[in-house]
Amino acid sequence: MYTDGKIYIGLAGEKRVTMQLDMANRHGLIAGASGTGKTITMKVMAESFSDAGVPVFLCDVKGDVSGLAMPGASSESMEKRIDQFGIRDSFRYQGYPVCFWDIYQEKGHPVRATVSDMGPELLSGILGLTPAQEGVLNILFRIADDKGLLLIDLKDLRAVLNYVSEHRAEYAAVYGNISAQSVGGILRALLPLENQGGDLFFGEPDLDILDWMRTDAGGKGMVNILHSVKLVQNPILYASFLLWMMAELFERLPEAGDLEKPKLVFFFDEAHMLFSDAPKTLLGRIEQMVKLIRSKGVGIYFVTQNPGDIPDSVLAQLSNRVQHALRAYTQGEQKAVRAAAQSFRANPAFRTEDVIMELGVGQALTSFLDEKGVPGMAEHTAIICPQSFMGPAADSARAASMAADRMEKYDRYVDNESAYEILEEQEKLEEEQEKLGAERAKLEKERAEFEKQKAKAEEAARKKKEKEEEAAARKREKEEEARERKRERAAERRKNQIERTLISTGAQVLKRGLFNTLFKK
Repeated sequence: MYTDGKIYIGLAGEKRVTMQLDMANRHGLIAGASGTGKTITMKVMAESFSDAGVPVFLCDVKGDVSGLAMPGASSESMEKRIDQFGIRDSFRYQGYPVCFWDIYQEKGHPVRATVSDMGPELLSGILGLTPAQEGVLNILFRIADDKGLLLIDLKDLRAVLNYVSEHRAEYAAVYGNISAQSVGGILRALLPLENQGGDLFFGEPDLDILDWMRTDAGGKGMVNILHSVKLVQNPILYASFLLWMMAELFERLPEAGDLEKPKLVFFFDEAHMLFSDAPKTLLGRIEQMVKLIRSKGVGIYFVTQNPGDIPDSVLAQLSNRVQHALRAYTQGEQKAVRAAAQSFRANPAFRTEDVIMELGVGQALTSFLDEKGVPGMAEHTAIICPQSFMGPAADSARAASMAADRMEKYDRYVDNESAYEILEEQEKLEEEQEKLGAERAKLEKERAEFEKQKAKAEEAARKKKEKEEEAAARKREKEEEARERKRERAAERRKNQIERTLISTGAQVLKRGLFNTLFKK
């Protein structure tokens, strides 16, 4: 409960235990065995931050945190606790402004990111690529950037991988060697991510991280709840989401220094699921963010069963602590209890190690930073009761919250033109060009054959014409010869006729002359 500028956590005897709001971005830990009240403590703190106007993000790995959207229910035990904590005048059962999210798009608005936002380094870590494969992935991103190929979803990534593999000889001189084996390894590594729902996470519209940093009309911080029941069972996708989220926060938020209250507070429930078998890239990124994100006004709280679930490098950064009961039935558990006790500033009133094992449900050892940033002594604290519903939200309440949160812009998937579509269109164009080239070659062949046949026909026609001309010439020669012979015969006949005429005429002349001669005398 938020009161007097502080977060009221509970009572240590008659003393109120509070957390300084301006120290909340120094991060924190809520630990304890299963069933000891960790989730209730997380809800109490989330409600308090919301009342203070601080947006909250929660990973709901069991499905029971969604009750924050509904008012709590009165009961005899609740009424006794209200009086026990002296909050009768200020306490009221109420729901909080909740925005539901779900990567699998079943229990909330979709959460999407683009492959480009993830980048080659984070993606390589998630996929567990070798150094050679990571180098090829860096080349791929560079080629995609140089060619204006947007990498939005996994089909874009696959399309560019196949394209680069097919043209690797062309790119080797400029970008370096691209082995087919490395490309194949990357494609194989994508399969588990796709099988776990990566095709749902990568796409558009991608989430604007600033949409998690809102308040409602009354000034209460929006409580963003990521339904993670299914997500935590798919560690590669869970790691992908967390890496993207941390990178976005770190890149988008400016340095803020010390603030009166955080800009945003994260709660990672069942954090042991986050750190067990997590990729080294994720662990390194979490460690980096925990160390540096404080200056950007963001607080991170890990909720887990045992402090030993958290890497020491991260655990050392968690200044505000709530330790619920731990059980010590084995030597390993006893060692864990001692380690947890040693992480608290000792209180001379009790032995910390003993109290941790004796805590009841709803009780915890607490230590928060004071106004000077000094860790307080361990306090045996009874945790205050939440004002919202302690259980999963009804489907009607979830639907009502989703209808009122103004985040419907993320509900409809948008498949914008990106690398896949561009390369598919390019492939179609190449196929069309190849087809046109084949048709052009066919036409050229047909044209050549036509020209060949035409030339052959022309040659045949020419030869035929020559033969006809030769025949005509021979015919003309023969006709001319015939005419010449006819002329010669006609001339001969005329000659003969003339000769006969001459002979006849001469004979007559001679005859007449002889007659005259004979008879004149």
